[in-house]
Amino acid sequence: MPHKHNASRRHRIGKMKFKVANWREYEAGLRRRGSLTLWLTPEALSGWAAPRRTTRGGQRHYSDLAIETTLMLGIAFGLRLRQSEGLLSSVLALMGLDLPVPDHTTLSRRARTWKPSAKRRAEPDAPLHVLVDSTGLKIYGAGQWLEEKHGAKSRRGWRKLHLALDADSGEIIAHALTDQDTSDASQVAPLLDQIDDEIGRFTADGAYDGDPTYNAVLRHSTEAKIVIPPRATAVARQEAEPVNQRDCHVASIQADGRLKWQASTGYGKRALIETAMSRYKGIIGRRLRARSCPTQLTEVAIGVAILNRMLICARQKSVRCKATTPATK
Repeated sequence: MPHKHNASRRHRIGKMKFKVANWREYEAGLRRRGSLTLWLTPEALSGWAAPRRTTRGGQRHYSDLAIETTLMLGIAFGLRLRQSEGLLSSVLALMGLDLPVPDHTTLSRRARTWKPSAKRRAEPDAPLHVLVDSTGLKIYGAGQWLEEKHGAKSRRGWRKLHLALDADSGEIIAHALTDQDTSDASQVAPLLDQIDDEIGRFTADGAYDGDPTYNAVLRHSTEAKIVIPPRATAVARQEAEPVNQRDCHVASIQADGRLKWQASTGYGKRALIETAMSRYKGIIGRRLRARSCPTQLTEVAIGVAILNRMLICARQKSVRCKATTPATK
């Protein structure tokens, strides 16, 4: 993106100011996020025992909901598996419930095959505005520290977390975890496969520019409006060829400039997905705790469920303050 207008004089231009319109409800919701009853719900306690199997094999003692509750409790409060086991044991004892607690070995084993069961909390009234982006998560181990401090070459890499966000509700509606060499555009179709609702608008940054992204979105929703900034060297197609949405973006940028194109298309909404990724790293963490890929997928899925549940408790409504003009003599 180009620099803003008046870049050399922007220190004299006052920054936009916002205030929280629902501060009382937002503050109460922030306190509720630390309540244990938010994560240990009556539904989880009623479905604690696993249903009996009708096929051959051993009988499970804990349901998938019990495993999910224990893992969610640990990730929400930054605990390891053994500490999660101890916290849950003390909470159940204080509640006077005689329920068995999954031990850390059971949690580690069941996390490899756990499948998310949480659904979206509400059906949208209108087509979705989907925001897509990716960020990096470090893998367990020393990695970069050894290379920077001692010059030792480390083969440890990092994982790439792909997120799809509902711009209206702020809820993460799809996610994927890949290795560091996977391109962003290749994960558009897997993310859209997790979304059953109609998509009205799709917004992403320039890394997703290209026919594969446009084709994947239009296969899902033929009437979707796609907002992706084309490359600086992009050229519109010849007049004889059918004009698509990307050609319209290229022509608009060439005619009015990139800044006006951003304002006319609402590209600034993409900042919400940046906020969601920052919220994930700030609350869940910048590093994956699990070591195997299946367990890392479970960790990410539960982390996304935690953020969505926190969003239900408290979401601020920011409104822009009116600018005050300086008094003149």
